[in-house]
Amino acid sequence: MAANPLIITCAVVGAELTKKDTPYLPVTPDRIVKSAQDAVNAGASIIHLHVRNDQGKPTQNVDLFRDITKQIKENSNCIIQYSTGGAIGTQVGKRCAPLKLKPDMASLSMGTMNFGQDIFENSEDTIRTISRAIKKQKIMPELEIFDAGMMDNLTRFLKKKWFPKKFHVNFVLGVPGGMSGDLENLIWLSNRLKPGQTWSVSGIGKYQLPLTTHAIAMGGHVRVGFEDNIFYRKGELASTNARFVKRVKRIAIELERPIATAQQAREILGI
Repeated sequence: MAANPLIITCAVVGAELTKKDTPYLPVTPDRIVKSAQDAVNAGASIIHLHVRNDQGKPTQNVDLFRDITKQIKENSNCIIQYSTGGAIGTQVGKRCAPLKLKPDMASLSMGTMNFGQDIFENSEDTIRTISRAIKKQKIMPELEIFDAGMMDNLTRFLKKKWFPKKFHVNFVLGVPGGMSGDLENLIWLSNRLKPGQTWSVSGIGKYQLPLTTHAIAMGGHVRVGFEDNIFYRKGELASTNARFVKRVKRIAIELERPIATAQQAREILGI
């Protein structure tokens, strides 16, 4: 395997944005599949998956997760990572429901937080419930850190053996209500991980490009996509998710980080 290949995750849609935010958002099942396939073709090896129904509304419908996953997988060996966040206010049972499909990975947030004008609820009971479902289905978790206190939660929950031995950490920085996307925050958070722990960063909005660039240089991995940012540059809406991925690939090549294939990403993460 090439030295330290870069894993690119693409979060193609999320659960909060609508067509009013950007006309380019893929909000129907067929458009989500097409956007994911294009992102993989551009260099992404992980698709972070939320799904929408035919009306473009976020849903945790198991059949939709199954169908969209199957279609994405038809032409790719990419890693499929289900979101267990759902939309704000989704009950924990529904958040866990798609995990019965045994995706490669699943995200799990490490605490409750203000999320813009809303509250993203992740009580200890919620985290424990989702972590049990992840362990039961033998899924690799991606543990999401939005704020400093969530790092302490991660340490506490690891001591309680709530998670499998192998997991990935993603720092989500720049959400109003969480830690900002300032570089010193990424450095501080990544320095708290044990040596050898894999990690990535999701820079929200204006933080996406600078944090992506720094993470590549630091030896971490990255997540881009419409869920985190809809602007390619200030004042210019991105037309596709693949465009974000292609930019990451160009930057990584300049910084001499080869892009991980899906198989390499599986080896790096231990999936």
